[in-house]
Amino acid sequence: MTDTATTGRALPHPEREEIRLETVLHALSDPVRLRIVSELAAGEAELACSYFDLPVTKSTTTHHFRVLRECGVVRQVYRGTAKMNVLRRDDLDGLFPGLLDSLLAAAGLQSRRLGDGA
Repeated sequence: MTDTATTGRALPHPEREEIRLETVLHALSDPVRLRIVSELAAGEAELACSYFDLPVTKSTTTHHFRVLRECGVVRQVYRGTAKMNVLRRDDLDGLFPGLLDSLLAAAGLQSRRLGDGA
């Protein structure tokens, strides 16, 4: 599935039925991607890639967002020149009930335990 709602620039996204547990778990095993997902989960609005203050280069940030999009964790659409991101919570919760909330809760506990501020 692609989204051309605003500019005609399409980004590929897996259909809900194509999202696989192992690719979601792989994507969320990276601390930078888990941080992105945690920030998206904390709010309900779309967030631009530039919103995130990540400890990596712009090209690496682009890579992380692409991994999240291609495995079905986020949906990305262009709004003007900004690439906006939203968590595909309904799809993930429907396919893997409780997984996202459990992972985010565990990540928060680990962050507090290790004092890493992530």
